[in-house]
Amino acid sequence: MPGDSLESPFPASDFESDGTTRRSALKWMALAWIGFAAATAAGLTATVRFMFPNVLFEPPTRFKAGDPSSYSLGVDERWKEKFGVWIVRNTSSIYALVAVCTHLGCTPNWLAAQNKFKCPCHGSGYYISGINFEGPTPRPLERAEITTSPDDGQIVVDKAVRFLYERGQWSDPRAFIKVA
Repeated sequence: MPGDSLESPFPASDFESDGTTRRSALKWMALAWIGFAAATAAGLTATVRFMFPNVLFEPPTRFKAGDPSSYSLGVDERWKEKFGVWIVRNTSSIYALVAVCTHLGCTPNWLAAQNKFKCPCHGSGYYISGINFEGPTPRPLERAEITTSPDDGQIVVDKAVRFLYERGQWSDPRAFIKVA
């Protein structure tokens, strides 16, 4: 009845049966569309990113390391930072040790005063030959292929070819250069 006091002050079309208003329903729908648009944009961004491969720029595995006569007895560290190898010369040969600890892959340091390589991560120690003698390292350092170039007589180191002591590969003629 028109004069009944039980009537709502709002028109009946503003309320749904559960008590929500048209305005709050539109806000929720707008929020849902914004969320959908954000998820779609994120998916599209990931898809576009997938189209471009991850490129890792690393130094070449093969490089020239200079004339053999330029190396004095002991460990030469000039290639450690750029190529990750030490060139070691003893009285009869020159060889290239890969500067990666065989325990967890850290880069050891050459300690000239103690005449050894020492890994700063877990304390693994290696003689100048690369043989392990202390710490948790399971095996000696690896040697890289080392040859002399027939063109100019320079040392050529190839880190892609590795020689392992435990397999008896250090006696391979490509694992060292004989010097007089």
